[in-house]
Amino acid sequence: MFAKDFLKGKVALVTGASRGIGRGIALALAESGADVAVHYARKSSMANEVVKEIETTGRRAVAVKANLAEHEKTESMLDEVEKVFGGCDIFIANAASGGFRPMMETNDKHWDWAMDVNARSILHCVQRLAPHMQRQRWGRVVTVSSLGAVRTVPNYGAVGLSKSVIESLTRYLAVELAPKGIIVNAVSPGLVETDALSFMDMDVKSALDFVRGRNPTRRLVTPRDVGQVAAFLCSDAAEMIVGQTIYVDGGFSLLTDYFPQLERMENAP
Repeated sequence: MFAKDFLKGKVALVTGASRGIGRGIALALAESGADVAVHYARKSSMANEVVKEIETTGRRAVAVKANLAEHEKTESMLDEVEKVFGGCDIFIANAASGGFRPMMETNDKHWDWAMDVNARSILHCVQRLAPHMQRQRWGRVVTVSSLGAVRTVPNYGAVGLSKSVIESLTRYLAVELAPKGIIVNAVSPGLVETDALSFMDMDVKSALDFVRGRNPTRRLVTPRDVGQVAAFLCSDAAEMIVGQTIYVDGGFSLLTDYFPQLERMENAP
């Protein structure tokens, strides 16, 4: 059993926290006692709504803006977090971007954007935040990956490649930072119904119905599901989970592909 406020006194920065999975993680950390910096890239109104929700839990929160593809703007965001809170104990790397297109239509701009926002920015942030964590001999970093890191997903190439880099970066950082009291892990959520799906070239309803029906749990993953796992990974109870990618998908990734021909064979007279 966890104490209600097992992260009390800790400060968390969650990137891409104005909606979807990032919002779910930010709220879960606040419910666990942490103060939270809510990062956003464009829509301040959505970020401020999350700030208000966090404040209803009795925790402090602030919205911070940055284009994570630009190092100087990322540094300015971290300056603001340190100014408001005095430091950052927990870093959740959730922000992700990248166009959805086939690999054969991916150009240098698409590649660089996905890698810079999704992967390189994580290293920049951790390099900046780690000294504070090290001085306290306590810190947590949780990156957010996806099944596209290890499986092929239509029109997801550049983003999927960046997620593969994130999982590898997680392992390297975990080994380097664990001796300093900083624990690094990744979570890989299953399909979550978020606004991001509208940018993918697919029938969203059919995709959601397929995943829901195929999943052993017979439901979709929610932002709260992911948030609760991320909060657990930030707890002292999880300090011996190091450099791992934790799947939060209801068992979806355990299954092999569905072969209609096998069903036909089984139902043959």
